[in-house]
Amino acid sequence: MRAFWHHDNKENDRQEPSHSELSLIPGWSIALAAIAFLAAQYLFHFVLPHHKPDMLPMRLMMSYSCGTLLASYVLMIGYVSRDVRRRGMSAPLWMLIVIIMPGGVGAVVYFLLRQPMLTRCPHCSTEIASTFHFCPQCQFQMAPVCGQCFRGVQITDVYCTQCGHDLAEDHSPARLRVFRD
Repeated sequence: MRAFWHHDNKENDRQEPSHSELSLIPGWSIALAAIAFLAAQYLFHFVLPHHKPDMLPMRLMMSYSCGTLLASYVLMIGYVSRDVRRRGMSAPLWMLIVIIMPGGVGAVVYFLLRQPMLTRCPHCSTEIASTFHFCPQCQFQMAPVCGQCFRGVQITDVYCTQCGHDLAEDHSPARLRVFRD
């Protein structure tokens, strides 16, 4: 027997997180990325001298590579500008770090140090990290846990991966209850 979340459409649930992450990129960033890509093409094909026709493949490769790299950097700046706000961090500080640090190092630093996503407890509206299994204010159970060792488990687990406890013996809240085949 296996346990499952009750979903109306599992396919849409799997695709939603990546779609919602891409929707964080603002329109100004997409437009600026397209302009940056086209500017790199203009620079390599019209501004820089090209006396040797046998170097055209190399010129094309360099122009597309530099344009893509520049456009990706602009898109990353746009993503960080919105992601930093939803995580409750200082937007001006992180935008300055991402833009000023050379070679994309600022974006790497941002992704290493960013705060976890916060969600609201449905019971008391306290903002908590999305990784919490229980609300620290009202003990509302946010995610399934093992009834013996109290470590987090997947909703599809039949036995706890840490202690081997049979999860069917636990009396989970109705909103986390699973149905059996």
